[in-house]
Amino acid sequence: MPTDTSKKQGRKRKYRHDGTPVWSKRTIDGPGIWVSCVKGKEKQTIGELYDLLDSLATDIWPEDSDDSDDDAAPVPPPQATDGEQQFSSTGEGLSIEDQLAREIETMKKPRREHQRFANCITNTPCVVFIGCRAPVDPVQLVQAHVHQVEKSGTSRSRYTQRMVPSSETCVANLPEVVAMCRRLIVPHFTQEREGEKTYRIELRIRNHTTFARPQIIDEIAKCIPDTYKVDLGNPALFILVEVFKSVCGMSIVDDYYQYQKYNVMALAKSQDESRELPSGRVNQKKTEEMGAEKPSIQAES
Repeated sequence: MPTDTSKKQGRKRKYRHDGTPVWSKRTIDGPGIWVSCVKGKEKQTIGELYDLLDSLATDIWPEDSDDSDDDAAPVPPPQATDGEQQFSSTGEGLSIEDQLAREIETMKKPRREHQRFANCITNTPCVVFIGCRAPVDPVQLVQAHVHQVEKSGTSRSRYTQRMVPSSETCVANLPEVVAMCRRLIVPHFTQEREGEKTYRIELRIRNHTTFARPQIIDEIAKCIPDTYKVDLGNPALFILVEVFKSVCGMSIVDDYYQYQKYNVMALAKSQDESRELPSGRVNQKKTEEMGAEKPSIQAES
């Protein structure tokens, strides 16, 4: 039987390097992001995703200053006494004892408990699911990231490969999947939509044997208005469906093929090959400068 010490260690809260707690869940639910990663690097992927997504979310949905540390009382500056000078907030000129006291007071500040992202345990190699809390929209978040990757040519991650957003998740049974689909298509599949009215269902099934692929696709297709037609080549809308074990996630996007199916590793690599890099790899620009006649090798789409 486990001892009291081992129980306490199991319940010990984990914190990130910035002092914020690691919020994790044992079940997959709510909106979130499915992430495929390098095998054996799931733990490192989760760590880099926390930093990356926190940074992106702060830019898109900046937190109010009142919410950041409401209960944290500011550390009062040291009071000047007779014959002593008033020191700056940086601590310059303070004695070692005063500097240590200030650092201790800072460490005693309450940690932020409200976190935007949670690692949901998958117990599966290469598969990570990061749950999102309001006001974070996983579709907007992933699209913002792939836009940055295309612009900069840098993925800001080492082990993250594909990122697939899910606006909602539900139990992987057909009635629940159909109900979720009907909720999500309302703002996207409208009669007033301009341009082509075409779509494609992108379905990925992992560790699930209850329903066959054609069954799920047929039920989702029945929810789509008749004015929209299937286009497997270049559709206007993509219905992204991820079935993993007993969970189904879904979202609707319009730029899935444009950004390498949201594979940030492949997208960054394709951008690297179209510009000159400090590492000295051969690319189109460098080849042109050297006057080579052979065309550069382009990344596969």
